[in-house]
Amino acid sequence: MDKYYYELTITPSKFKEEIENFLMERFFNGIEEKENSLILRSEDSFDELIHELKTYISSLEELFDTKINLDIKLSKKSNEDWIKKYQESITPVEIDEFYIHPSWYPKKEGKINILIDPALAFGSGHHETTKSCIKALKKVVKKGDSLIDVGCGSGILGIVANKLGAVVDACDTDPVAIKSTKENFELNNAKLNNIWEGSINKSDKKYDVVVANIIADVLVFIADDLKNKVNKYLILSGIIDKYKNKVLEKYKEFKLIDEIKDNEWVTLILERK
Repeated sequence: MDKYYYELTITPSKFKEEIENFLMERFFNGIEEKENSLILRSEDSFDELIHELKTYISSLEELFDTKINLDIKLSKKSNEDWIKKYQESITPVEIDEFYIHPSWYPKKEGKINILIDPALAFGSGHHETTKSCIKALKKVVKKGDSLIDVGCGSGILGIVANKLGAVVDACDTDPVAIKSTKENFELNNAKLNNIWEGSINKSDKKYDVVVANIIADVLVFIADDLKNKVNKYLILSGIIDKYKNKVLEKYKEFKLIDEIKDNEWVTLILERK
């Protein structure tokens, strides 16, 4: 362990939820929320992430024709084993029959146990969108269904789908997520049919179920790719409620059969007409 680590504090004037989701897609050591600020800690440099964030903010400003003030503070601190402190703050999550727990908690009898260490990648079951996606998967996935998890992150949704009987493919544009998904499938004795770095457009198959827990803007951007690869159901998440209609407009040839809300987040279950 290094003697020092970097602490990055980001305080936006607006669009905090969107910015948090953007960061969660790119930073895998956990994000602390404190009042209106987002706090990230790492032993590695934040230079590249800050550059990507500023580019994303510029895109948001252009898209919504507004000014976003972004206060960024970067400090170097003595290492007090902040990863351990973060781990100690994480408790298991119980979603119906699924018990999602980090490695420092024991399994729970009578439950389908899924082991995910949240410090390794986004998707530990704690975020509202992950919980809602798991509930959506339970509603539509049948044994033998083919399924792809687009933007797989830690692989948690694919693992749940496989436990429900689906044959699972997965993809993500981040190589860290690919590595994490493979490791977590193995840890949970789950079977991963295929996985690749990139998006769904690299697949030559169609799937009974396509699940994408990303962000609304990306769901809109890759809508044609997602729609072209689904036979039955689309599960779309990472959507803040106020952007729901914007997403639905891009998928209007599908029927909205259910939506699951958790705080300001919404997960949509769409069926091919």
